[in-house]
Amino acid sequence: MAGHKASGRRRSTAPVEYSRPRAAATAGRRRAQPAPSPVAAAARDVGHKTAIVAAASGMVLTVMLPTTAGATADGPQEAVATSSISAATEARLTFERAGLTSKFDPDTKLKQVMVASGGKAKAIGSEGSLSQPMDELIKTSPFGYRVSPITGYAGELHTGQDYGAPCGTPVAAAAGGTVVEAGFQVGGGGNRIVVDHGNGLETTYNHLSTIDTAVGAAVARGEVLGESGTTGASTGCHLHFEVMVNGKLVDPTGWL
Repeated sequence: MAGHKASGRRRSTAPVEYSRPRAAATAGRRRAQPAPSPVAAAARDVGHKTAIVAAASGMVLTVMLPTTAGATADGPQEAVATSSISAATEARLTFERAGLTSKFDPDTKLKQVMVASGGKAKAIGSEGSLSQPMDELIKTSPFGYRVSPITGYAGELHTGQDYGAPCGTPVAAAAGGTVVEAGFQVGGGGNRIVVDHGNGLETTYNHLSTIDTAVGAAVARGEVLGESGTTGASTGCHLHFEVMVNGKLVDPTGWL
């Protein structure tokens, strides 16, 4: 154009980047990095250990490390940990587990049942808390109403469970306790032993041929008390076994 003098320089078309000057107080200072979370640290350690094991064994190993899915800045992080391991068919995997040991104490269980129930234990909660009074239990006449084999009365309540056994078969305490009765019962039980197990629970052993304990004796679970017989109101050699809860007779089969 007329009147315009060319300068000989070309104008740059690239955008100019604007740089905001730093304040003197923050110049050279780097932003502090947050400390890694426990989950992230654990994931990092697991990852390192997994890589070492895989490299040493040659296994085909796939590991999904813990994540913090759903974590927010304001709320707690929820760790979601899953793992998947695959190995070649010929590979041998060995895992070590910490040794755990436990000892079942039936007398402790029995005490817990009675205390927790307040003396109103039901058969479903007490099953297995008493040990069987003889090595082999052959059920004959069950607990409940029946026709009396002695009197022929049809409405008799049979107050225990009968187990057929030859006379002289050892009879043992169904649980630890104290003998509170040991002698001949005029009411029909014959030679009879009663053991108090505490917390309102008692067991009785009837029609015995011999009594090998005495009132006041402390007996252990499984300790022989006497031998089966046919004394008292009995029609043959057997054991009449009873369970009483707070003085009330209940079906013994729910306790063995």
